[in-house]
Amino acid sequence: MIQDIICGAPLMERRQYKIGKMDCAGCAREVESAVGKLDGVHFARVDFLSNTLQLVGDVEFDRLRTQVEAVGKTISGGPEIPNAQAAVAKRSGVLGFWDYLLSRPASRLAVVGGALLAFAIVADISRLLPPNASNLLYLLAMLVAIKPIAASGVKALRINREFNINLLMTVAAIGALFLGEYLEAATVIFLFAIGEALEGYTADRARDSLRSLVARKPPTAHRIVGDRTEIVAVEDLQVADQIRVLPGERIPIDGAVTAGHSDVDQAHITGESLPASKAPGEAVFAGSINGVAALDVRVTRLSQDSTLSRIIALLQDAASRRAPSQRLVDKFAQTYTPAVMLAALAVAIVPPLFFGGSFWNTADGAGWLYRALSMLVIACPCALVISTPVTVISAITAAARRGVLIKGGAPLEALAGSQVLAFDKTGTLTRGALDVEATFTDFCDGSPDCEPCAELIAMAASVEAQSTHPFAGAIMRTAAERGLQYARATGVETLPGNGVRGEVDGRRVTVGSHRFFDGEFEHTEKLCEMAELIEARGKSAVMVHDGDNVRGVIALADTARKESAQVVSELGAMGIESIMLSGDNNRVAKAIADEVGVDRFFGELLPEDKLLAVEKLAAQHGQVAMVGDGINDAPALARAAVGIAMGGAGSAQAIETADIVLLAQGLSQLPATIRRARFARRLIRQNIALSLGLKAAFLLLAATGNVTMLVAVFADMGMSLAVTLNGMRALRE
Repeated sequence: MIQDIICGAPLMERRQYKIGKMDCAGCAREVESAVGKLDGVHFARVDFLSNTLQLVGDVEFDRLRTQVEAVGKTISGGPEIPNAQAAVAKRSGVLGFWDYLLSRPASRLAVVGGALLAFAIVADISRLLPPNASNLLYLLAMLVAIKPIAASGVKALRINREFNINLLMTVAAIGALFLGEYLEAATVIFLFAIGEALEGYTADRARDSLRSLVARKPPTAHRIVGDRTEIVAVEDLQVADQIRVLPGERIPIDGAVTAGHSDVDQAHITGESLPASKAPGEAVFAGSINGVAALDVRVTRLSQDSTLSRIIALLQDAASRRAPSQRLVDKFAQTYTPAVMLAALAVAIVPPLFFGGSFWNTADGAGWLYRALSMLVIACPCALVISTPVTVISAITAAARRGVLIKGGAPLEALAGSQVLAFDKTGTLTRGALDVEATFTDFCDGSPDCEPCAELIAMAASVEAQSTHPFAGAIMRTAAERGLQYARATGVETLPGNGVRGEVDGRRVTVGSHRFFDGEFEHTEKLCEMAELIEARGKSAVMVHDGDNVRGVIALADTARKESAQVVSELGAMGIESIMLSGDNNRVAKAIADEVGVDRFFGELLPEDKLLAVEKLAAQHGQVAMVGDGINDAPALARAAVGIAMGGAGSAQAIETADIVLLAQGLSQLPATIRRARFARRLIRQNIALSLGLKAAFLLLAATGNVTMLVAVFADMGMSLAVTLNGMRALRE
C-alpha cells in the first residue's frame, strides 16, 4: 500500500493509469489536484517522468476521464508498456526535438506562431509593412501560440481553483499588450511554448533510458514440438514448454537449460562483465544473449513473471516513488507560485499608489506594471519541481543497467546518507556453501578413507537428509561423493539454533553444534579439544551422538567471497563503517571478520538478535543499511533504513521485498552503487540550489526593473534545461 495515504483511509486496491499530453512538471500537479477533488478518491499521485497516475479510491473510469480531460490531458485505462523499439529508433538532437514538436498539437501551434512572428520581425525590420500592420502580425502570432496555454490556465482556475504558470503567462502577455509591447508579448509566449516543449522532450529522453530495458525482451520464441520447432509469441509460452535458443539470439523467457553448453551474456540482469557458462540444469534469464552454441531450455516462468519483466515493472513503479527531497520541493512549489503572484501584484500596485512610482512604462525605464509582469514570467516552478525526479530516474536506470535494482528515490537517498553498513555473514560476506573439510573420531586421525569416519558421515546424513540447514547440504554432498549408504531417519525434529535429531535403526541420533553438545552430552576430552581447535580456526564443528555416545566431530568451512575484503576496504575509504552480524559462534565470526577486514562483528545472533543489533546501530549512528540474502534475516533487513538483498536474480522474494537488490551473486557492485547514490544526491542538491538561487536573483532583478520579459523567459527555459541535463548526468555515472 502507498505510504502517503492518510491514516484511517480504507484499504483499497491501487490502480494505475497512463496520462497523456503532459509537457511539464506543473501539468502533473494540475492532474493530481483535479483528480484529488473527485468524490471517492482517497489518494492520487501523478508522476511527470513516468506519465502515470496512481490512484486509490472508488471512482468510475468515465468520471475520472472527464475530470482529466477537463484540464486538457488524456488518460488510458492502464499503465502503458513503453514501446522500446520505437524509442530506440527515435532521432536525437535538433531533429529529434523537431519530431517531438510536430507530434503535439500545442507545439505545432507554437511552431505556426513562431513562423508568423519571424515573418513579422523581418517585415518590420525591412519596412515592408506599416508599423500598425506589423503589430497586427505580432498579435496574430501571439494569439495562435497562446491558445493552448490560455486554455490550460483557465481550466486549472475553473477546475482546481489554482493559478498555474500558464495562466500567469497569459496574464503577462495580455499585460504586455496593454503596455503596447506587441513584439515582446508574442516573443514571450512563443519562447514559453517552446520551453515547455523542450522540457517535455528532455524528460522523454530520460524516460527512454528506462524504455531501453524493454527492448531486451524478444517478441517470439522457437518452441520445440516433437522433432521440429515453431515460432510462437513469447506470451503464449507455458511453464514446462521446451524452446530452442540459437547462437547469438536473445533468450526470450526465464528457464533452465536441458541440452547444450554455451556462454550467455546476462549483464542486463546481473551486471557481470563476462558471459556466464551454462550447462544442463542451470538457470537462464529472459533478455540474455546466447553465445556460440544452441541451447534447449525448459520454461520455468511465464513471460509476465520473468525476472526481466519484474525488474521493468518495479523500475517503472520506482520511477514514480517520490524521494524525501522531492516531497519537500513539491510542498514548497505549491506555495511558491501563489506567493510570487501576490508579490508581483504588490510590486504593480504599492509603489504607484504610495511612493509616486509610474504604473506605465516611461522613457526613463520600465514601469511597475512591466516589472510585475516580468516577475510573473519568472514565477514558473518547473525547474525546481523537475530537479529531483529526473535525477532519480536517471540514477536508478543507470544502476539497473549494471545489475542493481533500486526501488525509488527514498532508498537511493537513504543509501547515500548511510554511514554504517551491516552485513549478514553466511552467503553474503562468505560463499554460503559449506564443505566438509575433515572428520574426526576417537579411533582415527581424520582420514576420509577410514571406516569410523565413513560411519560418522553416514550417520549424520541419515538425519540431515530431511533438513534444509546449510550444514545438511555439505554433509549430504560428502556422503554422495564418497558413495556412502545410509538409512533414512524418522521422526526428525529441528532443534532451533542447535541442530537436528531423528530415529535411525532404533537409535536417537543427534547432530548439533559443539556448544549444544557441551551442555547436553558427555564426550571425550580429545573430541572436545578437536572441536575447539576447529572453531578457533574459524570453521564450524558439528558433533554426532548415536543415542549412547558422541561418535565424532565434522569440520565444515565456509570461505569468504573473493571480493569481500576488497569491498570492505573500498567502503572504509568512503568513510563507511562495516559491521558483520553472524549466527555462528564468536570464534568462527572473528575468523571471517579478520579475513575480510570489517570494523566490528557480532556473533551467536539469532534472527531476533540481528533485529535488535540493527536497532541499536540505528540509535547510535542514524541511518543503517544492511546487506543480506533477502529471505533470511528479513526482520533486520526490514528494520534497516535500506535493506539490500544480494543474488536476487533468481529469487522473486528478494526482488519483491528488498529496497535495493544486487542481482548478481556477489558484492562487487555495492561500492559503485553507493558512489552512484551519493553522486545522485549531489546532483539533486545542485539542481535545487541552482533553481532557487537563479529564481531569487531574477525575481530581484525583475522587481528592480533590471531585466526584460524576454530575458526572464530565457532564464526560465535555461533553468529547466540546465537542471534536466544536469540530472541526466546520473545516467553516465
